[in-house]
Amino acid sequence: MINTASVLNINFLELKQGIDALVAGGTTCLHIDVMDGHYVPNLCMPVKFIHEIHQAYPQLTLDVHLMVDDPATYIGQMQEAGTDYFCFHTDSTRFVRRTINQIRAAGMKPGITINPSQRIDEMLPYMEYVDMVMLMAVEPGFAGQALLPGSMERLAEIAELRKQYGCSFLISVDGGIDYEKGHQCKEIGVDMIVGTVHTIFKQPDGITEACRRFERELG
Repeated sequence: MINTASVLNINFLELKQGIDALVAGGTTCLHIDVMDGHYVPNLCMPVKFIHEIHQAYPQLTLDVHLMVDDPATYIGQMQEAGTDYFCFHTDSTRFVRRTINQIRAAGMKPGITINPSQRIDEMLPYMEYVDMVMLMAVEPGFAGQALLPGSMERLAEIAELRKQYGCSFLISVDGGIDYEKGHQCKEIGVDMIVGTVHTIFKQPDGITEACRRFERELG
């Protein structure tokens, strides 16, 4: 599995040191949250930040998770900033297919996000057109939340639908995954875990060694 480490969990006063520690530990993908204060009651990260990360670490894959109203309005900015995966919530727009097509036309990989309150089968109309399906295992908007009950079963349902319909999208899970749940995710067939305070940032031996542990145990 891929450790797509969330920069939201890094102490912002030590952001560069934190990213350098992730890279030293073998991290190849960063998860960057963009929130507009409307779709979720929180604000972060500015598009300028994504651009600067891309400029400073061109070797990293940037997995950008947009928790915003009308995500299509961000496509041009995200393209210019160097986004690789553009993942948005299907309930944030009435035009999901159009948004997917526009993201791909802009040279990025489209992904859709499923909230805890949504049925898994709501992804059926879109899953053959996307490169990623991300399950929120917590309510979107804030880091450090506990895993919601039933999340493993919901991941298994996504994996079963992928197999049933012969799709090739990556399965990602965001929120509350510790090492015990990480092993369950690996058995289910999850491809990406958004690195959180549970798996990476609160390990006693530091970020770099925690990333190496992730690779040993879950990679």
